[in-house]
Amino acid sequence: MAFPTAVNNQITDSVTQANLEVLGTSPAVALGNLYQATAQALANAAHNATTLQQQNAITAQAATTMGVSTLYSLDTASTGAATVKILSS
Repeated sequence: MAFPTAVNNQITDSVTQANLEVLGTSPAVALGNLYQATAQALANAAHNATTLQQQNAITAQAATTMGVSTLYSLDTASTGAATVKILSS
């Protein structure tokens, strides 16, 4: 029972119960917020890792394409240079 006051005991008891309810649920709400924030952070990390892997694959593909293109152009250039030397002699 609440302390004796000029206010009706049922009112003071209801206010006390409301305050206790808030204090009682606060840890659960705080832990729920922590879990939600942690899940969001982990999801962002996984998304960033996936995006980085995709970008690395695209970069590697571009580098391979340029390397193969360079190898093919070397043969063509040497053939062209030899042809010019043969025809100009």
